Formats: sequence, C-alpha cells, structure tokens
Amino acid sequence: MARRGAGTPFLLQFPLLLLLHLGGECGPSWTLGCASVDVGSPTVPLGSAVTASCTIQRDLCRGLEQGKVRISWMLDNKLVAGSQRQGPGGTEVSNLTLPRFNHTRARLWCCVEWNGTKQRVGMAEIRAGYPPAKPLNLSCVLSLGDYGLTCQWEQGTDSHLPTSVVLKCAGSRGQAVTGCTPQGGHSHCTVPRQLLQLYRQMEIWVSATNALGTAESEHLSIDPMDVAKLDPPTLQSIQSIPFQTDCIALAWDVARGTEHMELQCELRYRAPEDPAWALVTGIIGRAGTAQRCGFLFGTQYHFQMRCRRSSASALAYWSEWSPGRNYTTHEKAPTGKLDAWWGAQPAGTGGRLEVQLRWKAPRQREANGRVLGYRVTLSPRRRGRDPPTICNTTHIQCNFSVPAGTRRVYLSAYNAAGESAPTEIVLLERKGQPLAGLRAVPGGEHSLWVHWEAPLAPVIAYVLEWQRVTAEPGHCSACWQMERDGAATTALIQDGIEPFQPYNISLYPLYEGTVGVPVHTTAYSHQKAPSHAPKLHLRRISKSEAELCWEPLPVEMQNGFITSYTIFWANSIASVASATVNPSLSSFVIRGLKPSTLYKVHIMASTAAGGTNGTSLTLVTTVLDDTEIQFLFLTLGLVFVLLMVLLVCFQKNERMKEQLWPSVPDPANSSLGKWVPAAVPQEPLQVLAAREPGPAAISTVTVLEGEPGKQPGKEHPALPAAPLALPRPYVRQEGPGEPVQYARVGGAGYRGQRLLPEPGPRFYENLWGRGDGDGAGDWGFPEEPPATFPLLQGLRIGGAEELHEYRAD
Repeated sequence: MARRGAGTPFLLQFPLLLLLHLGGECGPSWTLGCASVDVGSPTVPLGSAVTASCTIQRDLCRGLEQGKVRISWMLDNKLVAGSQRQGPGGTEVSNLTLPRFNHTRARLWCCVEWNGTKQRVGMAEIRAGYPPAKPLNLSCVLSLGDYGLTCQWEQGTDSHLPTSVVLKCAGSRGQAVTGCTPQGGHSHCTVPRQLLQLYRQMEIWVSATNALGTAESEHLSIDPMDVAKLDPPTLQSIQSIPFQTDCIALAWDVARGTEHMELQCELRYRAPEDPAWALVTGIIGRAGTAQRCGFLFGTQYHFQMRCRRSSASALAYWSEWSPGRNYTTHEKAPTGKLDAWWGAQPAGTGGRLEVQLRWKAPRQREANGRVLGYRVTLSPRRRGRDPPTICNTTHIQCNFSVPAGTRRVYLSAYNAAGESAPTEIVLLERKGQPLAGLRAVPGGEHSLWVHWEAPLAPVIAYVLEWQRVTAEPGHCSACWQMERDGAATTALIQDGIEPFQPYNISLYPLYEGTVGVPVHTTAYSHQKAPSHAPKLHLRRISKSEAELCWEPLPVEMQNGFITSYTIFWANSIASVASATVNPSLSSFVIRGLKPSTLYKVHIMASTAAGGTNGTSLTLVTTVLDDTEIQFLFLTLGLVFVLLMVLLVCFQKNERMKEQLWPSVPDPANSSLGKWVPAAVPQEPLQVLAAREPGPAAISTVTVLEGEPGKQPGKEHPALPAAPLALPRPYVRQEGPGEPVQYARVGGAGYRGQRLLPEPGPRFYENLWGRGDGDGAGDWGFPEEPPATFPLLQGLRIGGAEELHEYRAD
C-alpha cells in the first residue's frame, strides 16, 4: 500500500488494508515485506515430515515496533501450533514441524496478532507425492507411409506431482536423444524419420522425471524395419481345381511398396455356419498363388489374407486382414443316410395305413450343396427304372397313406448335381419293452438335459420327441432327434426350446425288429414367477367360514410348475393370516372368521422361481349361519301358519268359539239391572227373607227355550186365565249384600236375534210373583198374574241389548 505522506499515521492506513485484502481466519494478507517464511523443502514425499520457520522484523512492520509480537501458523484453513523465540536484531522467529504431511498440495501461512486480529504476513506452498512409476509395456510400430516410428506404453500409478515424460532413442554408436514428447498427458508419441536408423538396431525407452526422482522403462532393442506394419495384400481370384474335387486355388497381390520384401502370409476362411476361422499358415512368397484342399461341396466360404516380413523377429507386426472375398464351391450329389422317424395308424376305410414321416435334413458335409427336395417311394430305385413317388416335398416331413401291409418305404434327397442313395425305413410296431424311468432338467435357457435308465434288453438307438404343451400336435416337425449310441443314458435337447414354456418329452427305445413303448415327462428349461394369479370367486359364506374357488392358471401364464397357492386374508384390526393350498386344488375354506366382519382376501400363485399376487377380494361374513337362518324362517312360518289356522277355525266354527270363549252376558250391565220403576211407590217389593237384601249381581243367566211361533211382547189369546205356576225362582239371594249365585232363563230364544235399540225404562203394572211354598213368603205382587209375563223384556246383557220373552208353561 502506498503511503499518503510521511506523517500519515499507520492506524489510518490499516482499515483500507483490511478492505483490500480480506482473507480467511487468519485475516487479510499483510504484504509490507516485514516477514519471511522458509521451509525445508517445497516438495516432499507424501506422509513425511515438514519443517518451516517464520521471521518477523519489527522495524519493517509499522505498528509492531512496540509491544509483544505473537506469531501463529495456518495450514490452509487449519490452525497449527509452532514455537516462538526472539532472534537476532530484534526479530521474532517461530519454528513449525509437521510430523506427517498427508496433503498432496497445501499452503502454509505465517500470521501475527495485531489489534486483536490475526493477519497473514507470509506464505509457502508445499507439495507432496511419490517418485514417478516405471513405464510398462513399451511397443513401437513403423509406418511405411511416412516411416515414422510410433511407440506407446502404460504410464503406471499417479505420482501426484508434475512429471516430465519423454521417449528417448539411441543408435548403435550414438548418444541418447529425445525422440518425442507425449502431449496432453497421453502415453504415445511418434519418432520422426530423421532420428531413425533403418535396418540397424536401436535402443528405445521411456523416461519419467519429477521432483522426487526419475524412472525408465525397459529398453527396447529393435530394427525399425522389423516393426514395420505392412499394408494388407489383395485377393485376386479363387477357383476349384480340378472340378469335382474339394481343392481350391487362390491368387493374390502384395501391397504397394513391399514388392522387394520377403513376405510370410496367412490365409483364413470359414462358412457362415462355422463358429471359428480355419487358418492356413506358412505361405511364403512376394506374390503368387496358393492351393488348399478339404473344402465342402456347394458351400460358400469367406476368405481373407495378411502378410509380414519373413526375416523379421517375433516383434514384427502382421498387416491388417485383407478385404474379404466370398467363393462357393461346386456341388455334388448328396451322400450318406438320412435320420428318419415315423408315426403310423390305420386309416378310416379302405384297409390303408396313414403314415407321418419325419426326417432330419442332411448336414452340409453330406448335402454337398443346396438340397432342392426329398422323395419318398415304396421301392428303391433300380437301374433304368424310377419307382412311383408317393411324396415329393421340400419340407422335412410328409403325410401319406400306403396299403395296410406296407412295411418299408424309401427316402432320398436331391440337389442340382444329383440324388442321394435311398434310405430304407422299416415301419416297425411299437410294442417293445419300455424304459424304467425318464426325467429332464434344465441345460440352459434354450436346452434340456434328458436322463433315463437303460433297459435290460440291448438297444440299437433312442428317439427323443418333444412338443410344447401349448402348441398344436405336430406343430414342430424338427422337434425330435435320434441317439445312435444304444448305451447312452443322457441326451441334450437344443432345437426349439424356449424359456418359461413347458415341453412334453417322449423317449422311444429302438430294439432289433421293434420299437419300445414310449415313456413321457414334462420339463421347463427356465422358470419364473407366474404372469398372473388366479381370480378368486366366493362360493359361499357364513358367519365363521368362507369358501373360495378359482380357475387354474392357463399353461401359457404359469411360466413354471405351480408349486402352491397361498391364500391371505385379514380384517381391519387383525394381522394377516395365510394358508398354503396344494396346486391340484381349486377351492379353499377359510375357517374361524368373525361374524359380520369385513375381510380382504387375495391369492398368490408360486413356482420355484417366485410368486405373483392376485387382485384383492372383499367379503363380509353374515350374522347367522344358513342353518340358523333356515330354522328361524321355518319357525316364523310355522307360527304364522298356526295363527292363520286358528283364525280360520275361530271364524268358521261357532262351537269351538263357545267352548273356548263362551259368550256369557253380564246381567249387571243389562238395562233391567240399571232400571228402577218410578210409578209403584205404593207397592214396595217384598223381600223373601227377614233380612234386607242387598243389590243383586247376576253371574249366570240360563236362557230357556220358549214356545215356537210366539212373538215377543204379544199375548196368546187361547191361554186360560188361571194363575200360572212359575218354575224355579230365577233369583236366589243368600243374604243382604251377597252376590247372586246364578239365574236361569229358560230356552235359547236369544240366539240369533237381532239387536234392538236400547229402550227406555218401562213401567210394569201386572208384575206378579208368588212363593214356591217353602215358607219364604210372597213378593208382594198382584195375585193374578197376567197372561204374559214380559219379564226382562229390555234386558241388556254384555253391553248389547237383546229382546227376550218369557212365558209360563
């Protein structure tokens, strides 16, 4: 900071210094040159000790002339402790030792405390790392285009320090020179032509240097021409020699610029179906031709060629492979026998046999070209005569019918060059001894291993058939194979096998003169969890049980063998319960449920590879069981029927009504019981006993039958005037205030009579009565009774009025 004047106080300058040099915890940097920081070495091995010292000169640090100077250290932003002492000439010195420096790069700050704030006054940068690693795998190649030597290598581990890498080279009698320097941190560079000595040995190596040391790669001693990479040759022509043989001749030209060199070349070729190349080595010459035998007839091949200097060392490079050239060898009539398998069954009518014949296409070595078709005949071809053809097809199966007694057919293949010798096929009966056991295990996602037990009888061969379970029968004509080794007990199926699909496998043993009865099994090459789970259906439910059912999963969705079904159920308060069900079942009963409770249920279908959950089914248990509901409804029905029967009976049967509820009128409620005569005060009613009777209460009334033809309330004109003798008294009084035991009213004249309006009280003038001769006295009535005795004419019984007439007998 520039001073404004000689008399400007330092305290006025320092705030500006704070604004211009804001720093970390140690405050702003103080750059007045009053401090110096020295370190033992600015570059050290990683993990080693570091020493440093900071010297403060008071006279150069304005404001620090007076007072004590306190020195501290910061490693980047971390405070570290050091020692402080007074040095010569009024200086303050602080020493610092870091026993283990683990930073690849860091800044060490020296700070002083001024006015309560730590200020940075000096800094030193320290780097740590390792010596350079030795470069590895040095290799070089000479380009014949510009004759530059390009070398490459592996750098080795990082040293964490700036490293200088150069490629050095030296002639047989010269000093080492820098051939090239890699750019941008790469591990390759090119030595120009002027630094090379062709056809002479040179030493080439890589040197890496940093502050901690130097490392060199292994020295490579080569003639640059030995590592020259030539341009590839060119294939000119390919042809068969002579015709109808398996040999070919090739002609080629070398690359431009290599005509003067002795070359060593290689040829490679393969057919499209071959997994690897066939290699021909040891072809010597500048340019020319080569012959090669052992090729298949009627087969297309792809040819390539490459060369290098024949005098070069083992380090010499091959040229790139030449552009490919295709060539198809000439054809020849098919050779060998065809593997065939058949199935036969009687035809519906006509005494013929339906035959399904299948065969394997000949291998390329036997086909000798492209097979154009297959022919089936009933007899072999003879000289000058062609037998009749029953099947001619380009497929590898044929269905035809033959006479029922046919036991042999003949199969042959043909191409553009001719026809093969016929293969005899004997239609044997399948009645031989079957095998003891058969099983299949996965051999991979697209293969199955089949194992069986050999039978006791000698076996000529075995035939394996397999069919996808979901496919139609006969869908795969190639899904069979023949094992020619009769002693074999295993076979690998590889054709047409797909993962997650079930296959039915059948094995037929072939005996001498017969075919054994097949054995069968089912297998998967690879399994996974089912695609879907079955859908649950509720079959029935009660208060404690629920029966569930489901449809078995379709085979195409199983993706493996179903090992089990698991049912899960839970309500809102209970934990999930589960039960495992055998895969052969399609229903399950959940027991122990709570009445009138909502449950959620789902099913999981499992294979050996995992399980898949289905959708949830919600169900609610009932309050009562079905039997309890039926009993309740039955009981209510019986009660209802009984009530209806009783009601009908009561409505229709008067006798039953009288027996159960007899219609007894209450005399106390009759009009007579309430009526008191108002016009006979002079003739008071005499009592029959010495004591005064109390009010009478009639409890029983007996109605007597009257004479037929009589009308109530009318006098009979033919009756005599003599006094009539009354029957037994109809009122019996035991004493004053006691109730009447009974009263009898003769006849049943009240039955069926209609009700009359309630009459008013009526005065009876001729009311008469007499004693019964038992000394009870008379009633005080007139001695001569009237012809009619309208007693109880207005009697009200039971709240209803009925009209009754009582006459003397």
